[in-house]
Amino acid sequence: MEGLHAWHEFYLLLGTAGATLLALLFVAVSLGTGFLNNKDQRGTRTFMSPVVIHFTSVFFISAICLIPSHGPMFFATLICATAVVGVAVSIVITVWVVRTEMTQYVLDYFAYGMLPAVAYLAILAAGVMIYTGGEYAPEVLGGGLLLLAIVNVRNAWDLTLSMVRRHAGERPSR
Repeated sequence: MEGLHAWHEFYLLLGTAGATLLALLFVAVSLGTGFLNNKDQRGTRTFMSPVVIHFTSVFFISAICLIPSHGPMFFATLICATAVVGVAVSIVITVWVVRTEMTQYVLDYFAYGMLPAVAYLAILAAGVMIYTGGEYAPEVLGGGLLLLAIVNVRNAWDLTLSMVRRHAGERPSR
């Protein structure tokens, strides 16, 4: 798609950030291994897995945008498929977050489920716009990806703080 060439640096930066933040999340999890155990699998699925999925989506779509030659049909199909999976994951996660006793914080309901769903809906709309030749497709796609990245920076920070607090609470006091 010709309109994406002007966005090359944006997708390069966003894709690199998504991949880097995903790697840092793996480092944080490895440092907090005591936090993740068999009894906390529901918490991992509810809070950690979606962040991994969302950062991977940011990286994947950004990488697709950097492919120098692809037709709008192929490009739109990959973007729409990723967005549909992301919306489905976000809906399931929203239900899980609202139902869990692990958080009663309303911002978590939005940050872990609803806002990623909105971002994926924007990405889906961009995919449709790319297929139909819509004028603002690159802007809508960029906005959706940026929202997804920013929300998940918040979520990764929230998870990291939760692991640190839990780890600090398990240390014997001096």
